[in-house]
Amino acid sequence: MAEKEENIGITVKKEDDMPEWYSQVCQKAELADTSSIKGFMVIRPNGYGIWENIQDYFNKVIRERKVRNAYFPLLIPESFFKKEAEHAEGFAPELAWVGGAAEEGEERLAIRPTSETIMYDSYSKWIRSYRDLPLRINQWCNVLRWEVKQTKVFLRTREFLWQEGHCVYETEEECDKEVYMFLDEYKRLAEEQLAVPVLTGKKTEKEKFAGAKYTTTIEAFMPDGKALQCGTSHNLGQGFAEGFGIRYIGKDEKEHIPWQNSWGFSTRLIGAIIMTHGDNKGMVMPPRIAKDKIVIVPILFDKTKKEVLKKADELEKKLSEYGVIVDDREGYSPGWKYNEWEMKGVPLRLEVGPKDIEKKHVVVVRRDNGKKEFVKEADLIKRIPKIIDEMHGDMFAKAKKHLDESIVEVKSWEEFEKVVKENKIAKAPFCGEGECEDWIKDKSGGITSRCVAEGKPKDKCVQCGKKAEEFVYFSKSY
Repeated sequence: MAEKEENIGITVKKEDDMPEWYSQVCQKAELADTSSIKGFMVIRPNGYGIWENIQDYFNKVIRERKVRNAYFPLLIPESFFKKEAEHAEGFAPELAWVGGAAEEGEERLAIRPTSETIMYDSYSKWIRSYRDLPLRINQWCNVLRWEVKQTKVFLRTREFLWQEGHCVYETEEECDKEVYMFLDEYKRLAEEQLAVPVLTGKKTEKEKFAGAKYTTTIEAFMPDGKALQCGTSHNLGQGFAEGFGIRYIGKDEKEHIPWQNSWGFSTRLIGAIIMTHGDNKGMVMPPRIAKDKIVIVPILFDKTKKEVLKKADELEKKLSEYGVIVDDREGYSPGWKYNEWEMKGVPLRLEVGPKDIEKKHVVVVRRDNGKKEFVKEADLIKRIPKIIDEMHGDMFAKAKKHLDESIVEVKSWEEFEKVVKENKIAKAPFCGEGECEDWIKDKSGGITSRCVAEGKPKDKCVQCGKKAEEFVYFSKSY
């Protein structure tokens, strides 16, 4: 038995070396691995299971919003990028080109970094009348952006998975309304499913999506003092429609240019879950999004083995809707199994042995806080969903407390520098000018704006001293 029970634990503490801790959790919890291809990741079943549940949840949401899924080509002609100049300039450094087409004398093709251009070419063929609007389409796909920065699984890789919604409307008012509608759905996903609290608001003009009129965002704040952009929703204005010749005949029988938005989140959400909730034992899976919510560990002795395994099977069937694993492997002690499933972050562990059968109860242990509860078998069906809700609530409250305590309102540059050096979020009065934002980033060692906060400042810009137009959250970021 001892030979099989090798050390599977994390060798560094989260609070001491978060980058190394993160890498170990991803590998030892079997969430993801690095690939032999530089900058790419392999998403293992434990990690992909989270993504599948996110997809399942969000597909229901967008269906209710009358969005339909489709699929568009991986390759995009070079000329398509040139139809919207700002978009082309923004993505030019990240494009990966396919060489074969050029050799044949055809137009050069890029692997999609995002799909506005290839989708809107089709939209120009499909949209003819106001009766064709609104058009709401989403696709789940992979994209490729040739990152030059150091890559890290889930957080920053050259290829990643995401959803991207692209909608077309008759009016700006309709477009604006649904930009925020989808942003609200992202906030709901993050907070009510992943237990990750987020800030929401507009990006500054400098940080908006290339080609957009404006960009809105959800921003999470990680325990190491860095913000993580977790989803964006953009009003694209009419620029893409003009570039791609999207027109419709309105009720007035005249030709009009429609309004468009796009919105997306990616597998980066999994990184947010790991960093927000993981601890020094490994992964802590938010119970509502976990693929397998329960692991049953039978306590086996030779004389009662058959009886205990039978009870474990009965419990598995009774709780099947939650995704249940029965760990009946031989050659491993119960303690070793506890450690393994704690590493993998399974939300609830059920322990059942001969004494538990005799007392007609089951031991239920929460992964987030280790709280142990003896639940009568007859009450299990009612109690499990309540424990899941309690666990989610506690995990969210803990993360929300960290976020709230990390936001500090500042009035001067000295206060600004102090706050960001302490790895917190500075809520600062800001003039809104791009040059000033560049100065802040340069002089503060890479601090960037995350989003515009609520409220109208009375103080002057924290950096340049001009009239402040808005409050903006600034912090380190991934």
